[in-house]
Amino acid sequence: MHIVIIGNGAAGLSALEAFRRRDRSSPVTVVSAEAGPPYSRVLLPYYLRGRIPHEGLFIRAEDCYERLDARTVFGEVVERVDAEEHEIVLRDGRAIAYDRLLVAVGSRPAAPPIEGLEGPGVQGFWTLADAARLDRDLRPGVRLMVLGAGFVALQAAWAAHRRGAAVTVVELEGRILPRVLDEEAARLLRGRIEEAGVQIATSVCIAGVERACGELCCTAAGADTYEADIVIVATGVLPNDGLLAEAVSTRGPGLEVAATMETAVADVFAAGDVARAPMWGGAAGVLALWPVAVAQGRVAGANLAGAGLTYEDGLGANVTEMFGVTVASVGRFEQAPGEDAVILYDLPGVDYLKLIVAGGVPKGAVYLGGQQAVRLLGRLVPYIRYGRPLDDPHAFFEERRLAGMATVTPWLAPAADLDMANGSIACAS
Repeated sequence: MHIVIIGNGAAGLSALEAFRRRDRSSPVTVVSAEAGPPYSRVLLPYYLRGRIPHEGLFIRAEDCYERLDARTVFGEVVERVDAEEHEIVLRDGRAIAYDRLLVAVGSRPAAPPIEGLEGPGVQGFWTLADAARLDRDLRPGVRLMVLGAGFVALQAAWAAHRRGAAVTVVELEGRILPRVLDEEAARLLRGRIEEAGVQIATSVCIAGVERACGELCCTAAGADTYEADIVIVATGVLPNDGLLAEAVSTRGPGLEVAATMETAVADVFAAGDVARAPMWGGAAGVLALWPVAVAQGRVAGANLAGAGLTYEDGLGANVTEMFGVTVASVGRFEQAPGEDAVILYDLPGVDYLKLIVAGGVPKGAVYLGGQQAVRLLGRLVPYIRYGRPLDDPHAFFEERRLAGMATVTPWLAPAADLDMANGSIACAS
């Protein structure tokens, strides 16, 4: 049985390791458009800020594939999957046959429809190559515009600010981190960011980008203009689902998978950012988060070996640090009709903590504050996931529970077999 894995990120590597724990003899080929060894995209902002060296980005040694007895085809783009012939076709025309296939090709930055956006001076912040260019170009005094105000965008802004760049963040929606924070948390975080010297403009639609004398002039729909030397586009991501059109969900982007991570195409699995998988709450969706990719890859890899495992529905959870504050959310952070919001301001190390509760059962939370308290927020996860009632949220978060808590946040960090920077840095989408 020949296994082919397309992708060299969290899901693909997790799948390979899970497969090899069950099958040491079947041949495996890993194909990736990027060269190995595998690196952590989550760590790119830490590298750009100088927190970790370049070699710290890599989560496995160069000989990891040799030790896992996997053949590698790196630096090659897969053009299509021929499910009928059970083979993948590379851009150079070569075909690789498979018995079972895992598509773990991740996601790509979404490009907003802005005239003149493509061209010199404009880039993303999604790959190792992106980070390398920014490491070269971000110098004190450089004017940087960041399009978008999600985690990737704000991490890029923070790293550039720490390097002495003049940073402006432009967001189409009315607040920063609109998929992660509620209005109040976003307001508090925005204040922190602006106090640091980063400019933020929300409810702004950039209509066009023009170039003159090495300068970028970005014009907003309301006729305001922003001048920059570099523009980073960080307006979200889209799954790379074009390889397997017959498995793309009719409900939205991504390859539809069952809890076994199998697609509707025989002998083809999908995992990670490309997979539209079962989610907490009964829906299906794409959760572009490192721990989710690791968990899905682990299930897919085991099932490539016939283990018959199922993936526990994904629960949206984010945690990161930026501008001196830890930001976290889990589950839902906006109230639905009939639900209550419990807001706690008076806990040590907590700037803002809101719980969404329905009939005594927590449905989600959003948090701003120090690292020491976010671990306690992680203890809410089983209550949210399994519908356990929380009789007294205030008692749950009482001061004695916060005393002496470690700064590590294992509830969102990847599993130990795919750790990042010794497991001390959790994920940022």
